[in-house]
Amino acid sequence: MVATPDRAAPAAPAARAGLPLVCWFEDCRKDSVPLVGGKCASLGELISAGVRVPPGFALTTEGYRRFIADAGIAREVPALLSGVDMTDLDALEAASVRIREVIEAHPFSTELEDLVGESYRKLSLRCAMPAAPVAVRSSATAEDLADASFAGQQDTYLWIRGVDEVLHHMRKCISSLYTGRAIAYRARQGYDDAQLAISVGVQKMANAYTAGVMFTVHPASGDRSVIVIDSNFGFGESVVSGEVTPDHFVVNKITLDIIDRTISQKLVCVTVDTKAQVSRTIEVPFERQKVQSLIDDEITELAWMGKQIEKHYGRPMDIEWAVDKDLPAGGNIFILQARPETVWSVRSQGAVAGAAGSAMDYILSAMLTGKKVS
Repeated sequence: MVATPDRAAPAAPAARAGLPLVCWFEDCRKDSVPLVGGKCASLGELISAGVRVPPGFALTTEGYRRFIADAGIAREVPALLSGVDMTDLDALEAASVRIREVIEAHPFSTELEDLVGESYRKLSLRCAMPAAPVAVRSSATAEDLADASFAGQQDTYLWIRGVDEVLHHMRKCISSLYTGRAIAYRARQGYDDAQLAISVGVQKMANAYTAGVMFTVHPASGDRSVIVIDSNFGFGESVVSGEVTPDHFVVNKITLDIIDRTISQKLVCVTVDTKAQVSRTIEVPFERQKVQSLIDDEITELAWMGKQIEKHYGRPMDIEWAVDKDLPAGGNIFILQARPETVWSVRSQGAVAGAAGSAMDYILSAMLTGKKVS
C-alpha cells in the first residue's frame, strides 16, 4: 500500500554520508540495485561482462533522496494520497496529477545540477558529439527483479539533448513514481513508499536503424531451446509498446540457425526528427513496410549475444537491443537493457518439459536430411 490515512507521514528521507549522488554505469554491478535501481544496475553488470552497451550515468537513489528532502514533499505526497480509494482509478489519477505537479515544479539543488551537468558534459565528450542525445530512463529499486517486475511502470524519454532538458526529464522520471497506474500497482503488490526509491539513468542514444526485444526463452511456450527476436525499423519503443506488429524470428539456441521467421507489415516506427531533434512516431514508407528489418547476420549475432547474457545471469532473459546506423557492421549492435524474464522463469521446468529436446531433435533431423547445422 502506498499510503494509508491512519498512519503518520514519514519524515523526509535524507541522503546518507559517503554514498554518491551520481554514478557512472561502469561503476555499477548487479548488487547495486539499492543505489541505482534495476535498470542501471543491469547496465553496469552487462558492461562488466563485456557486453556492448551505450555509455551513461545515473542519478542515484541518494540523489533522489536529496532532491525529495530539498523539495520538502515527503509529507505532502502521503497527505495527497490520504483517504484515496486505491481501486478508484479516477481518484488515483487526480491525486497523481497533483503529486506530479509538485515534484516537477521543484528545481534540483545547485549541487545536484552541477553534478548532473558535469556528468552530461563528460558523456558528450566520450561520445565525441556536442549535447549528445540521450535516453532518460527511470530505474526503480523494485523493478527488473525476477519476483516483482515493475518494468514499464515508470517513464522513459528518448532523444533528449542539453543539460536543462536532461534535468527537466529527470524530474519527470521521478514524478512518474506517482502515475495512477504505478500507485495502483504498488498497492496491489503490497509495496510501501518506504520500500521504494528511484534512480534515473542517462544513456547515450543509439541512432537506431532497427531495434526491438529478444527473449532467451520462447515467451509463448516457455521453450528454452530457442531465442525469439522481434524487430522494427527505428527505436524499439514501437515494439515494446505494442504499437506495431514487429518482424518475428525464432533462432535455435544451439546452432543459431533461424528456424522460423515472420515478416510483418510495419506501418509505423519511432525515429528522430532531425530538424526538431526530438523522437517522433512516423509512417514507414510503403515500399519498406514488408521489408525484413534485420538481416540474417544481425539476427545470428543478436542470438549469440543473447546466449552470452543468459549464461552470465544464469537464467532466461528479456533483452532490449538496437542496431546503430551511424556505426559499421560488426560493432553496431548494442544492448540497451536486460532483465530476468518473469513469466516462464517462475514456472517449474516440468511445465515446459515437452520442448526440452527440441534443439537436439532439430540437429538430428537436419543431419538426416543432410542440412548443414553449424
